[in-house]
Amino acid sequence: AEEMKAVIHPGRLTGRIRTPRSKSSMQRACAAALLHRGTTEIVGPGASNDDLAALEVIRRLGAAVAETDHGSLLVTSRGVAPMGDGIDCGESGLGIRMFTPIAALSSEELTVTGTGSLVSRPMHFFDDIFPKLGIAIRSNGGRLPLAIKGPLQPADVTVDGSLSSQFLTGLLMAFSAAGAKGATITVENLKSRPYIDLTLSVMRDFGMRLPVVEEGGRFRFPDTDPQSAPDPVRYEVEGDWSGAAFLIVAAAVAGDLEVTGLQPRSVQADRAVLEALSAAGGDWRFSGEGLTVRRSALRAFSFDATECPDLFPPLAALAAFCEGVSVIRGVQRLVHKESDRGVTIEEEFRRLGVPVERTGDEMRITGGGAILSAECHSRHDHRIAMALSVAALRAEGPVTVDRAEAVAKSYPSFFDDLRSAGASVGIHG
Repeated sequence: AEEMKAVIHPGRLTGRIRTPRSKSSMQRACAAALLHRGTTEIVGPGASNDDLAALEVIRRLGAAVAETDHGSLLVTSRGVAPMGDGIDCGESGLGIRMFTPIAALSSEELTVTGTGSLVSRPMHFFDDIFPKLGIAIRSNGGRLPLAIKGPLQPADVTVDGSLSSQFLTGLLMAFSAAGAKGATITVENLKSRPYIDLTLSVMRDFGMRLPVVEEGGRFRFPDTDPQSAPDPVRYEVEGDWSGAAFLIVAAAVAGDLEVTGLQPRSVQADRAVLEALSAAGGDWRFSGEGLTVRRSALRAFSFDATECPDLFPPLAALAAFCEGVSVIRGVQRLVHKESDRGVTIEEEFRRLGVPVERTGDEMRITGGGAILSAECHSRHDHRIAMALSVAALRAEGPVTVDRAEAVAKSYPSFFDDLRSAGASVGIHG
């Protein structure tokens, strides 16, 4: 991607923005479509970098992907049948953790690689678990690239869920596709339960064999034969609550916006942005397809983001406009993101004149003061770029965000959408 600076000028937002598609939903649908023996129509597919990486992965693992005249994707698959000697998951943390166990359903030796921050993210989870499932694995000291050779044989395993729910998503799908009978995955310290609910709901939509969820974080695959899956499968990708969170905060501090394309009863974790906004005295309501959010006087709030760590950046932007000291809990979940997000939020928001302190698992943000005209840096992190841009809408003057191209990871049209609602954004290559 070209290096890009975005200059955001203070201003009001009005009108309507359609939220981007959820990459959590899209990437899971890609995996399920690969595992489905038959045809899948993916309606309203996402187009973020992570989504495109997922489509490339399922092609490499044997699926054929074609676009229809009305913008759906048709995926035809006979299950995992690799076309080459490996997969490249781009910079998608979900992609690598979900697709590695799925790729291991094949008996061929495969190399798993990624780019950017993924190269330094810990992957020793696979070193620990794969040998117990009959998979040979060599990693680069717990880092990429990984060399794996299956086929995966489901067995009873205990995994540490505090690392990431994304590993569990991949294991659940792979066990299901391998016809696991009687095998149990026990998860200690299960974090991000809403993301697992999303995985199970996608598996259900595709007619995949589902585990019985038992007390104490146990996922037990029943002994019975599975039902036959529907064919073709039609799956509509949900609107993205994590991308919408930035639009919702932008409207709460600088506008009167209708955000469309969201499912009010979604199981996505980041739907909790509405709880935080309510705690801050925000003004929002659902009507039909749209969520309408209006600017209002905001007060300090406290919120536990342990189960929805992706809300930290938009909530930091929200807290900057809330009178008093807001407290957001769950900082320890932020280390292995695109950047060490706790540090990044503290340092970049301070450039805007917003006092941020981290103590243990809490971030304390003092809001209600002036937002300075300043030059900030995304740290190559899509959510940081968007959070700074939202805060800029009520700054004392223009705010520059360096390396703003990072938004393409999850929300390529972010700046265009802000402009369509009346924001003044200058983009410089």
